[in-house]
Amino acid sequence: MENSVTKKTPRGIRNNNFGNIRRSKDNWKGLSQVQSDPSFFQFIAPKWGYRALIRTLQNYRRRHNCICIADFITRWAPQTENNTGAYIRRVCQDMQVPSVYVPDIEDKDTMCSLAAAISYVENGVPAVMEDIYKGWDLL
Repeated sequence: MENSVTKKTPRGIRNNNFGNIRRSKDNWKGLSQVQSDPSFFQFIAPKWGYRALIRTLQNYRRRHNCICIADFITRWAPQTENNTGAYIRRVCQDMQVPSVYVPDIEDKDTMCSLAAAISYVENGVPAVMEDIYKGWDLL
């Protein structure tokens, strides 16, 4: 049973899954051996969750033709589950870019900044940049 402190910790942080990537047939590197969350992947350390977040975003460009920030966030946080417009505005505010900004998916600083902004929206607390950079280094 979870204690009250654990319940107050955002789910994405408890799961080391800062983007709240839904469970699927994907076999991510760094998954926890036991997946006790029925909806979202659980990773063994923050760097693995951030690696998955960044890799997913890169694949949005490669496989789904997401070009600008608005495209990425519309796919990441669909209107059926989120206030997508507010999500886009917050990510763009954090990154200090317009919604039509085209991120370089091969650029470490750009992608780590995007991952940090998504993590903030998903969890309500600032990301630990060192963990994100460690995730990038695992790509």
